Amino acid sequence: MKIAIMTDLEGVAGVVDSPNWCRPEGRYYDIAKELLTEEVNAAVRGFRSGGVEQMQVIDGHGCGAIDIRLLDSGVEYARGWPDGWPFGIDSSFDAVAWVGQHAKAGTERAHLAHTQSFAYVDLSVNGVSIGEFGQIAFCAAELGVPAIFGSGDQAFADEAATLMPGIETVVVKRGVTSGKGDECTLDQYQLRNAGAVHFAPQRARDLIFEGAARAIERFRRNPFKVRTLDPPYESVTILRADAEHERREVRKSHDSSFIGLMNS
Repeated sequence: MKIAIMTDLEGVAGVVDSPNWCRPEGRYYDIAKELLTEEVNAAVRGFRSGGVEQMQVIDGHGCGAIDIRLLDSGVEYARGWPDGWPFGIDSSFDAVAWVGQHAKAGTERAHLAHTQSFAYVDLSVNGVSIGEFGQIAFCAAELGVPAIFGSGDQAFADEAATLMPGIETVVVKRGVTSGKGDECTLDQYQLRNAGAVHFAPQRARDLIFEGAARAIERFRRNPFKVRTLDPPYESVTILRADAEHERREVRKSHDSSFIGLMNS
């Protein structure tokens, strides 16, 4: 069995804010990379306990966030995708999982929520609002690859369960900021959702191990269903006002492929 593990940084327990923890110049960036890598290792151990032989860890954070020196020696590490979406996932994978994932832009009580960047107010495809999880999940679904596991904040877990019913989720922290922040400029929004209550890192890793083990056990008993959107596809992106632009809308379309839409 072969699993792709998508990773991001903002959904990791102990990663507190974006300027200090999620950027290479941040004072705690190296610690954040360590925290993510150990959460990934916990998921790897959980999947391996259920008999998964091959795992590829996909470093999905914008500037990279896996510390390969600490990564479990039995997995592959992937970074850099010349063909674009879905970042190396193809039909050779049996399933896809997420570690360190955050909720989509505009999610209430989410921690460090955004979609691609803090510039997004919303992204929808065929009227369904999605974030980074949904983008990969629907790309994978087009290839017949189901979403089976995800860890991150509570708002992400709720989002994942809505988009891909039946997915196994693990919560490692919860955001506390009310409201969506749609009225914010880019500069305002990127500082808005830093409030959260976190589990201690070891507790988060224990929960991730247990959740990954449950996910693979469930998958072996009864393969997860794949949810797709029906073509043709139209995306609507609403972007925040910034120093150079007013709030604006961007539309794209593709007749037959969600992956094609994402790469258009």
